[in-house]
Amino acid sequence: MSNGGSNQPRPTRNQQREAAREKARELREAQKKKERRNKFFLIGGVTVAVVLVIGLVIGVVVQNTKPAGPGPANMASNGILLTGVDGVVTPVETKALAADADPIPTEQDDSGTVANIVVYVDYLCPFCGDFENTNGDAIRKMVEQGAATLETHPLAILTNRSAGTQYSLRAANAAACVADNSPETFLDFNALLFANQPEEGSTGLTNDELKGFVKEAGGASSINECIDSKQFHGWVNNATERALTQPVPNSDLESIKGTPTVLVNGKQYVGSLTDPAEFQSFVLQATGEAFSESTSTPSPTPTPTPAS
Repeated sequence: MSNGGSNQPRPTRNQQREAAREKARELREAQKKKERRNKFFLIGGVTVAVVLVIGLVIGVVVQNTKPAGPGPANMASNGILLTGVDGVVTPVETKALAADADPIPTEQDDSGTVANIVVYVDYLCPFCGDFENTNGDAIRKMVEQGAATLETHPLAILTNRSAGTQYSLRAANAAACVADNSPETFLDFNALLFANQPEEGSTGLTNDELKGFVKEAGGASSINECIDSKQFHGWVNNATERALTQPVPNSDLESIKGTPTVLVNGKQYVGSLTDPAEFQSFVLQATGEAFSESTSTPSPTPTPTPAS
């Protein structure tokens, strides 16, 4: 009589051991396949990551080493020249120079009645900030009255002093963008950068903050794209290299040694950066010397007396 059990004979001990070994072998094979899959995905993932990193690095390098395009308009001398009359400051308009073209030195007023003020600045340089905050308003008034001209050269010497954000380069690029698109607002924008100057070693102002100061100065909205696209980064780097390695026009300086470098009628100001009276005295002296030179006439040559 059947009790519902299996009619198959029970496996022997050897058969059980063989079955166990086969099961173990299957588990080992499955584990090896799993490890091979994981290794494949790991290598594939690492490869994709490496490719992405390489692409990012190449993109950054290309962006920062791309050939310089044409320079900004109204900065043919590598600086923007501002003149004034009847209380109105007016930029001297010049065409944009082709990439790598030599700058055209400014023809200064040699009448001896005008102070030709030339300033080389880095917008992260604290000493430049001291000079601007001390003398900026007085210089503006002299320009407005026609007693002086002002030529400003933005440089990027301290590009590596802003925690990796390249603030000096970005700020100088923004200044070039303003000169190119809205030169009549340059003096106000320049003043805003120094009034809100970040500390050396900080991250500096963001591009959005720079664009905010462009708007506050009354600049055109097209300047925003110029800032974001780094349009004049290459030009700023070239202009900075020229300033540091080539003779300074309209002076006896072999090159710029640091910022601020301030010239009045070709003479370098080396006095206090925080004493407005000292700078005013220097301007009067330099202008007076130029006036004396422009109005002096050679002494008449004595007429020889004929021999008797």
